[in-house]
Amino acid sequence: MQSAPDRHEYPAHWEADVVLRDGGTARIRPITVDDAERLVSFYEQVSDESKYYRFFAPYPRLSAKDVHRFTHHDFVDRVGLAATIGGEFIATVRYDRIGAEGLPASAPADEAEVAFLVQDAHQGRGVASALLEHIGAVARERGIRRFAAEVLPANTKMIKVFTDAGYTQKRSFEDGVVRLEFDLEPTDRSLAVQYAREQRAEARSVQRLLMPGSVAVIGAGRTPGGVGRSVLGNIRDAGFTGGLYAVNRALPEELKDLDGVPAYRSVRDIEGPVDLAVVAVPADHVPQVVTECGEHGVQGLVVISAGYAESGPEGRERQRELVRHARAYGMRIIGPNAFGIINTSDGVRLNASLAPEMPRPGRIGLFAQSGAIGIALLSRLHRRGGGVTGVTGVSTFVSSGNRADVSGNDVLQYWYDDPETDVVLMYLESIGNPRKFTRLARRTAAAKPLVVVQGARHGGAAPQGHAVRATRLPHATVSALLRQAGVIRVDTITELVDVGLLLARQPLPAGPRVAILGNSESLGLLTYDACLSEGLRPLAPLDLTTGATAEDFHAALSRVLADDACDAVVVTAIPAIGESSVGELDGDALLAEALRSAAAEVPGKPVLVVHVELGGLAEALSAAASTAPQAGDTVPGAAGGAHPPPLSASLERGDPHRPAERLPTAGAAAAAAPDDVGLIPAYPAAERAVRALGEAVKYAQWRRDASEPGKVPEYEDIDEKGAAQLIDGLLARGQGLTLGTEETCELLGKYGIGVHRALPALSPDDAAVAADALGYPVALKATAPHLRHRADLGGVRLDLADEEQLRRAYAELTELFGKPQELRPVVQGMAPRGVDTVVRAVIDPAAGAVLSFGLAGAASQLLDDTAHRIVPVTDREATSLVRSIRTAPLLFGWRGSTPVDTPALEELLLRVSRLVDDHPEVVAVTLEPVVVAQRGVSVLGASVRLAPPPARDDLGPRTLPAY
Repeated sequence: MQSAPDRHEYPAHWEADVVLRDGGTARIRPITVDDAERLVSFYEQVSDESKYYRFFAPYPRLSAKDVHRFTHHDFVDRVGLAATIGGEFIATVRYDRIGAEGLPASAPADEAEVAFLVQDAHQGRGVASALLEHIGAVARERGIRRFAAEVLPANTKMIKVFTDAGYTQKRSFEDGVVRLEFDLEPTDRSLAVQYAREQRAEARSVQRLLMPGSVAVIGAGRTPGGVGRSVLGNIRDAGFTGGLYAVNRALPEELKDLDGVPAYRSVRDIEGPVDLAVVAVPADHVPQVVTECGEHGVQGLVVISAGYAESGPEGRERQRELVRHARAYGMRIIGPNAFGIINTSDGVRLNASLAPEMPRPGRIGLFAQSGAIGIALLSRLHRRGGGVTGVTGVSTFVSSGNRADVSGNDVLQYWYDDPETDVVLMYLESIGNPRKFTRLARRTAAAKPLVVVQGARHGGAAPQGHAVRATRLPHATVSALLRQAGVIRVDTITELVDVGLLLARQPLPAGPRVAILGNSESLGLLTYDACLSEGLRPLAPLDLTTGATAEDFHAALSRVLADDACDAVVVTAIPAIGESSVGELDGDALLAEALRSAAAEVPGKPVLVVHVELGGLAEALSAAASTAPQAGDTVPGAAGGAHPPPLSASLERGDPHRPAERLPTAGAAAAAAPDDVGLIPAYPAAERAVRALGEAVKYAQWRRDASEPGKVPEYEDIDEKGAAQLIDGLLARGQGLTLGTEETCELLGKYGIGVHRALPALSPDDAAVAADALGYPVALKATAPHLRHRADLGGVRLDLADEEQLRRAYAELTELFGKPQELRPVVQGMAPRGVDTVVRAVIDPAAGAVLSFGLAGAASQLLDDTAHRIVPVTDREATSLVRSIRTAPLLFGWRGSTPVDTPALEELLLRVSRLVDDHPEVVAVTLEPVVVAQRGVSVLGASVRLAPPPARDDLGPRTLPAY
C-alpha cells in the first residue's frame, strides 16, 4: 500500500475495533496513500474552529502537499492513524519523531510531536482518548518514549484529553501556546483511567442493546410460526414500551401491519430511528440486512440466525465477516445463533428472545452462552418462584449464542453498576479473555455476588462457534483463580440457582456458625452433618418436635437470631398433620408468616428453610397470601388480555431433580413483587441449602478480605536490574531455554532465593570428593527423570555421616537401579528436617502468571492438592495460599508434630511471585522440594525456563477481540 521509498510494510496489527464512550464502535487503522480522498472529504466536514485549533490559523482546505504529507508515512518516524465508521474518517492522529532541537529525526531520538483532529459531529464520544491510547502503543513499539503536544489555550477539550490520560507529564506556556510533554510508559493511574473508560464504554454499549427506544424484527414472517414472527409476538406480548416494527422484504406492499405491529419491507422504510434490530433471516441474507441497518443508523443487532461458526469452517468465516461488517457501521452484535435478550424493567419490558413468556421482574442478572441452558435457567427461576423457594425474578437476561462480539465480559461491565441488578448468575462454556474476566470479576464481586457455572469443563476444547485463546491450565486451576477473584464457582445449574436465590434475598453471613432448628430431629441431624461437610460450624440442632406450632417456630427463630453465637439459621420443617379451616390461612402459610416476621424482627442474619414436602410453604414464604395468585384466578396480560396463572408442578413436589415447568405469564410477572430482599429461600434437601449457605459464607469472607487486600512487599536484597541483565544475556543465546544449575542458582539468588548446592557424582570417588567439599552429613540422590522427586521409590539416601556410608549407599543405588550414567546421582548437603513442599510459577498465555503451592509427594499429586494464586501475590494472599491446601495441617503441628516456619515459606512464595512479575521472560519456575523446617526453608532443587514473554493485551490500548 505504501510506495517503494517507505521503510516498513503496512502494520496490519495496528488495526483495531474500539468501543467509544457512548457505546458505539469505531475502527482504528493506519492511514495510507490510498486514503487521500477520504482525508479530503473528512477535512471538509470539520468546522473552521476545529481547523483553527489544529493549525493555529485559518486553514479552510488542505493543499495537495498537505494531503501527500498526511497520507505518506514510513510507520516508524511518521505515523498517522484514523478512526473510521462506515469506512469514512471521523478523526485522525499523527506523530512525527523529533530530536532535541525539535526538528524531524530518526531513532535513537525517543520523542515525537502528536496532533489530533476530530470531526465536530463526533466530538465528545471519546474518540481522541481512544486514538491517544493506540498512537501511544504504536510509539512505544517504535522506540518513542515521550510525546509533546502544542495546544491553544482555548482548545480546552484537547487539553483535557491529554491531562486526563493519566501519564506523567509536564506543562508549560510559551508564545501563547500550551506545551504538554508526557511519558508514554503506562502508570498505575493511566491504567486506572483506561480501565474506567473501558468500563463506561462497554457498559454503555450493552445498555444500548438492553434499553432500546425502538426495535425492528427483521424476518418476521407473514404467517404465524417461525422464529421472526415468534420473537415479534414475544416483544409485543411483553408490553415493550418503545416503538416496535416488523420487517420482511417478502411482505406485499399493501400489507401495513402484522398483528397490529407496523410492517415494512426494509428497515430503510421506517421513518423514525431504530435502536435495535433483531435479525431472524437466513444467514445468506444477513449481510444485506446489516448494510441496511448500518445505513439507517441502527445501534445494535441481536442475530438469532444460525449457520455460522457452529456449522464449521465456512460458517466460521461467515461469522468473522458478520462482525467486521457490523463494526464498520459502529454496531455491536449479540449472537449469532443467539436465544435473545430480556429486560424486565417497567420502563422497558423487552422480551426480544425465543422465550414465549416474560420472566418475573427481579434483581438477578442472568447470562448464558447456550440458549438451551438459558431457557432452563429461566424455567428454574420461575419454578423456584412458584414451587420451591418463593417469588424472585430476573432484571436482565442475555443469551449470547456464538459470542462473536458481545461477551460475558461486556455484560459484566454493564451489571457492575446497574442499579436494577443485585446478583449476577453466569453460565459460561468458554472464557475468551480469562485475564480480563478475572479483573472484571474481582471488581464486580467486591460490589455484588457473581456466581458462575462453567460447562464444557472436561472436553478440552471450546464449543463450536466460540473463538477463544488456548490455555494450558487445568480446569481446577482456572476455578481456583476465579475463586481468588471473588467468583462463586458452582458445578451445576441447580447449584447456580440455589446460591443465586439465597444471595438475592438474604444478607451475607458474618461467619460460619450455623444454628439449626426444626420439627424433625432426623432432618436436623442431616443438616448438621451437611454443615460439617461444607466446613461450617453448626450448633447442636434444636428439636421443636413434630407438634410444634407456627408460634413455636417464631419464638425459636427469634431467640437464635438474637443469639450472638450464630451467624446464620437453617430451619427444617416437615408437614404438620391436619387440615386448615376453610377461609383461613393453611399451616404452610401460617408457618411462613411466622418465619418471615421473626426474621424481620431481628434482621442481619441469613435464614434458610429445608422442607421435605413442598406443599404451599415455598409460595407462602415468598409472598403474602392476600396477593399471591390463587388457583382459578386470571390475571391481566401485558397485551390487555386474560391469561391463566403460572402452572404448578404436576409431578411429585419433593423431587429436587424434577424437570422445569413453563415460564410465567406476563401478567403473573407483573403481579409478583419485584423486591426480593427479605424473602426466605427454601430448599427440598438439606445438602442443597447448606451448600448454598457454605458458598455465601466463603463469599462473605472474601468480601471482608478484599476490603484489606494486603500489599506486595519490597525486599531490599532483590537485585531487579541485575536479574534483567542476566536474563537478557541468557536469552541472547536463543528464543527459549531451560537454565543450567549454575545459571538457575545465580538468577534465583538475585531475588534472595538460595538453592542448596548439588554436585554430580558419576562415580563413588566423585561422590566422596563432593561430600568432602560440602561437608558431612550428606544426601545421595538419583536425578534420572523416572526417579527424580520420588523418594518413595528408594532413589534417595539421607544422613550419610561419612565416606564409608556414602560408598555403601552408592553401591546400593547402582545395584538397584542401574549404571550411574542412567541414575545421574548427585551429592547434596543435608538440610534441616521438615515438611517437603513444592513451589511453582508458570506464565499461561491466556490467564497470565500463576503461582502454585502444595506438599511434595505422590499423595498430593494423586489428590491434586495444589493451591493457586494470580501473580503478583500480596502478603495476605501468600498467607491464604499456604493454608488453602487440604494437607495444610501438616505445616501447623498436626497430631503433635512440630509446627514449621510458615512465615519463611510465605516469604519464599512472595519472592518467586516478584521474580515472575518483574520479569515476564521467566515463563516457568519450579522449586522442588522446598523443605520447611522449624526455622527457615531449604530449596533443594530448582529449575527455571526463559522465553520471550507472551503478548499481554491487558496492558495495551482498549480493543475489541479481533476478527
